[in-house]
Amino acid sequence: MSKKVKRVYVETSVISGMFDSDDHPVKTQPFWDAVKRGEICVVLSDALEDENRHSPQHVRDFFAAIPKTQIERIISTEESDRLAAVYVAARIVSPRHLTDSKHVALATVARADAIVSWNCRHIVNDNRIDIYNDINEALGYPRIEIRTPDKVH
Repeated sequence: MSKKVKRVYVETSVISGMFDSDDHPVKTQPFWDAVKRGEICVVLSDALEDENRHSPQHVRDFFAAIPKTQIERIISTEESDRLAAVYVAARIVSPRHLTDSKHVALATVARADAIVSWNCRHIVNDNRIDIYNDINEALGYPRIEIRTPDKVH
């Protein structure tokens, strides 16, 4: 029996984090190794691609080198935009950080198994995770696992 491939939405910091000066590259590499082995399918959105356009060339090159067979592309919809607006209205994040709520909304609407991020202020934050998931459940969406890349199994 083959193991189910986990669908994981990747937020921008997981790509740029490979080039941080802290320990993010070391902690992120096992995630990308699992992608290369076919254990994880990365869910990439137009929001991530828009943010990545402004990244340094080496970050864009890393992004471009993700195995195409391990990518599922999604785009923003009215549904994901509405959900992101609900997160902002609930004050999970301020309107200034709407893109962070868009990432969570896109992952939720796409029914990803998880979202990975190094953004521990607005996304991977226990208090915010609970509120994101409380809203998701109240609106009929499943709870979503929100983790740093080193915590995805």
